[in-house]
Amino acid sequence: MRPYWFVSMVLAAAAASACSGGEAVQQTPPSGGRGGRGGAGANLAVPVTVAQVEQKSVPLEIDAIGTVIAATTVAVRAQITGEMTAVHFKEGEDVTQGQPLVSLDKRPLEAALQQAQAALERDIAQANNARAQSARYRDLQQRGIATKEQVDQMTTQAAALDATVASDRAVVENAKVQLEYATIDAPISGRTGLLQVHPGNLVRANDTTPIVTINRITPVYVSFAIPEAQLPELKRFMARGALTVRAQAPDENTPSLGRINFVDNSVDVTTGTIKVKGTFPNEDRRLWPGQFVNATVTLTKDPNAIVVPSPAVQVGQQGQYVFVVKPDQTVELRPVTVARTAGDQTVIKDGVKAGETVVTDGHLRLVPGSRISVKGADAQKATS
Repeated sequence: MRPYWFVSMVLAAAAASACSGGEAVQQTPPSGGRGGRGGAGANLAVPVTVAQVEQKSVPLEIDAIGTVIAATTVAVRAQITGEMTAVHFKEGEDVTQGQPLVSLDKRPLEAALQQAQAALERDIAQANNARAQSARYRDLQQRGIATKEQVDQMTTQAAALDATVASDRAVVENAKVQLEYATIDAPISGRTGLLQVHPGNLVRANDTTPIVTINRITPVYVSFAIPEAQLPELKRFMARGALTVRAQAPDENTPSLGRINFVDNSVDVTTGTIKVKGTFPNEDRRLWPGQFVNATVTLTKDPNAIVVPSPAVQVGQQGQYVFVVKPDQTVELRPVTVARTAGDQTVIKDGVKAGETVVTDGHLRLVPGSRISVKGADAQKATS
């Protein structure tokens, strides 16, 4: 015989089931899923944005991060030791080749030059006298008064003094050069940097710290590295003619244009890249040495490329695909083969045709056959 409490529990469970049976049926979800075919969900349109597949000319490009390099850089140093007395330029201004930059104390050099000139004049006088003595002794030898030994001695003395004069002339020229070094001129035309040594300081010859550095920034170079896999394509198009390269700072809207003029002679085995360099006129001085820029090399143009907005291309287990909008406002999942990307667009090699419409946003709620509704400005374009 069953206990009384067991019978009571069975009766309570049966009563609860009878009272809630209708609600259990109502809570059963309809078949067909979200936006799929069949059931109540078939009439629910998924809001999406769309774009049309286009056929147009698209450039074939190589993108890289580059660094701007001055065409010429010269660190200006003194070639003599002396006190700096004056500076003839302002930091950060343009200078021309031959323009005076810095003056050193000339007084010791002027004194050395005067001393060298005085020694030269003295030795010239002695050399003239020695030549006269040598001529006189040759005459006396012909008369039988002087010996051959005396003549040879006077001739040797005259020749030695002539050599001393030549040496003195060299000393004078060196003193003049040293005096010229007291005024340091700009070796190239360019833009000056920070002045490292100020007037009153002692400047030493060939000091490790330069007085100032001059950069030639018109033109400039942009150096960047590309993957070695792209090298054959780059060389192939370079053989057809000069290649254009664009350089643009991240915060700039207008790129600078240049030409590829250098490809390194070896691949960096540690990174698998090769260095490339382009020359830019930089007349507007938009590019600055040391600046990082986005470099883009244009190899050629594909006149009939099939392109879609990059957000339209999705990646699934079977590869890349797009949702193509059919005339009945349902979507079809279409596998595609991507050739490359160009900015915010993707070049499609196979899978879609020009004029078709693809979904660019709202993919997560779509399955093949889902009904869609175009939202926003795309809806106006679709109805116009």
